[in-house]
Amino acid sequence: MTTLASRRHQLVGLALSWFLSVMLASSSVAQNNKDKQERTLDEIKAEAVHRAENGMYPLIGLDPSDLKEAFASIHTKDKDEWAAAFMGVADRYVNEAKALEKRDPVKANADYIRAWRLFSFGRWPIPASPGKQRSYEKAIAAFLAHARFWDPPLEIVHIPFEGKEIIGYLRLPKKANGPVPLVLAVNGLDSRKEDLAESFAAILPYGIGYLAVDGPGTGQSPIQVSENAERMLSGVLDYLQTRPEVDKNRIAMHGVSWGAYWATKMAIIERARLKGASAQSPPVDTFFQKEFLMNSLVGQREYLFDQVPALMAIFDNVKTLDEMAEVLPKMSLVKQGLLGKPMAPMLILAGVQDTQVPISDIYLLCSKGDTPKTAWINPQGGHLGRQVKVWPDPVIFKQVIIPWLVRTLAVEPAPQAYKDQDGQHSASAN
Repeated sequence: MTTLASRRHQLVGLALSWFLSVMLASSSVAQNNKDKQERTLDEIKAEAVHRAENGMYPLIGLDPSDLKEAFASIHTKDKDEWAAAFMGVADRYVNEAKALEKRDPVKANADYIRAWRLFSFGRWPIPASPGKQRSYEKAIAAFLAHARFWDPPLEIVHIPFEGKEIIGYLRLPKKANGPVPLVLAVNGLDSRKEDLAESFAAILPYGIGYLAVDGPGTGQSPIQVSENAERMLSGVLDYLQTRPEVDKNRIAMHGVSWGAYWATKMAIIERARLKGASAQSPPVDTFFQKEFLMNSLVGQREYLFDQVPALMAIFDNVKTLDEMAEVLPKMSLVKQGLLGKPMAPMLILAGVQDTQVPISDIYLLCSKGDTPKTAWINPQGGHLGRQVKVWPDPVIFKQVIIPWLVRTLAVEPAPQAYKDQDGQHSASAN
């Protein structure tokens, strides 16, 4: 028979066990909530310097000393204060570049590149204030000043579209014999066509041209994201049909992150006009669901800061999480009835550890359609398949994306190595 004392002992033990389980659960919830919080300003500064030191997006190519100089003038999260600090550092390089253009063009070009990257980070992730907008405008100007040194030259194209215009950067290889194959390149959420134009200089030695444009809702795009915003990119294909220098039967597409979504959708809708499409971490279905928005995107830390505000900005009249949760599901390729239809050949790149686009979306895409796909999946990779020091953006671009595009566009022979215009490998993302 159980004694009163032992019974009390059992009750105390059960109560203690219950209390400990509640405390552990509370601790876990608290930790999860902490993980969901945006970085503090000090955390942003430290992480940005760390990424610059290790060649990590979005700080690829930025000098950590320039970052530290700008950060010394930033004391709050005010967007205009942020932009002003980076413009202050970048302006110095622009002024130096202008003074050096005639007597030292190599140094002047390097200064323009440095200024462009600083201005770009000054508006990052989006130009959501007057100061950030000004920094973005200065980034474009510095980039175009840098591009003046290019050979073959950069052509700025203006494509009429629904009463507005699509602005693109076109470059064609030198000494081409007849029409050349071409890649239509589309940026991600926070990268821009300038980043793509810099990266795709690498494809010119293969006899392939490129046209870089800002995707819907980003940069200088004339329209915001909507269920049929790919019509803008179809308009770009229409334009390319008018260019006698372009081989209309050998056009491919490349997109990163949100740009990869458009590349995937275009591989279905425009399969007759595309030889293929490469897509890095394309959102397909789960990404667009409310659960993923709330549990994975809000406050997540693979993205440096402000991912959800940047996401809201590419849509019209989306100001709250509830509005975002309502509009996102409409973008699902499953919801739109497209996934599973015939499509152009694809290269799909992703990382299993990606916290921004679920790997389940990649597996779903790989299993649909009528054409075999090429998949490059990094088990240790994050967004776009990146892995610090092992598979950084430039290496993926050089070793995976460029060779696939060259094969897909049937270009032979091809050189064994490449260099970007400024002598450094670079790639864009997000």
